[in-house]
Amino acid sequence: MTLASAMRSGVLAIMVAVGAISVAAVASAQTAEEFYRGKTINMIIGTGSSSGAVGAYPHSLSQVIGDYIPGHPAFVVRNMPGAGGIVAANYIYGIAPQDGLTWGFITRGFMLAPMLNRPQATFKPERFQWIGSPARTVSVGLVWTASTGVRTLEDAMKREVVVGATTLAQDTGVYPTMLNRFLGTRFKIVSGYKSVGDVDLAMERGEVQGKIGSTWGSLNSGRTAVWVSDRTVTVLVQLGLAKAHDIPASVPLALDYAKSPDDRQVMELICAPSEAGYPSFMGPDVPKERVAAIRAAFVKTMNDPRFAEALKKQNLDLDPIPAADIEKVVKRLYAMPEPIKQAARELMPE
Repeated sequence: MTLASAMRSGVLAIMVAVGAISVAAVASAQTAEEFYRGKTINMIIGTGSSSGAVGAYPHSLSQVIGDYIPGHPAFVVRNMPGAGGIVAANYIYGIAPQDGLTWGFITRGFMLAPMLNRPQATFKPERFQWIGSPARTVSVGLVWTASTGVRTLEDAMKREVVVGATTLAQDTGVYPTMLNRFLGTRFKIVSGYKSVGDVDLAMERGEVQGKIGSTWGSLNSGRTAVWVSDRTVTVLVQLGLAKAHDIPASVPLALDYAKSPDDRQVMELICAPSEAGYPSFMGPDVPKERVAAIRAAFVKTMNDPRFAEALKKQNLDLDPIPAADIEKVVKRLYAMPEPIKQAARELMPE
């Protein structure tokens, strides 16, 4: 290469670099209103079905929240099933553009996947930028009344119950595994269902006898809303850190059956994501001002009568959890002592 051509190549490289910096500077200088005007936000639901609360909340949000986001973007709600939400979490974390146009809604159990060393999980929950949850809820374990004579948690310690699950790394797999290990229940787990809604269908068809890890909110909304009142299902146990005020007091809390302080601490780790309700989030590198705009719009939507009415029609609760509280849940999870984390990992098969 001649000196002249080398100089031309160097100048060209400098011009490209300066151009890239200029583009980045323009992007960072854009206001949230300028960015979102004319855009579409993709709401990603990490299940194969929009039935139940996990899908109902973002669908209802999408009808109202655009009024409060600067630039008033449109919304598209998409389902992205796979590995109990891990596929969607991986996508939002490392594949989707980090521009503020992808918003995730995944059942909270996915938070545990990296801690439990699930090989598919390539995301870090601590780095997600949390937006908020529209409601608090607790998971429960239940059986299809006509399929089994089991009516209490004690019965499930004496008799095998076949339960359906999406994956062993999600609530419907983690919870029965935990109960088997620490309480001595005899849940036989059949995993591989695309969504918790598919587990419901499997119970109706008689393929499985129960589901351990259904949220109380989802159970009491949509087409399953009458399952408790008409005794189609029998609720055996609550799977939170404390009993929920809206679940009959006769339904016991799993933590109260722990046989030792160490066992209880591991169970608390596994149940802790319940404190996040129905968490939603954006990717780790989305510009802070755009995340702030979505968070502010989310709070305003939680106080909008139209949103409240939409939830009321679907028998869904409105009891919001702010982004900061969800961040605390995640930080507390990942700050647990290593022996407790290791004990939780040992629950899961390789």
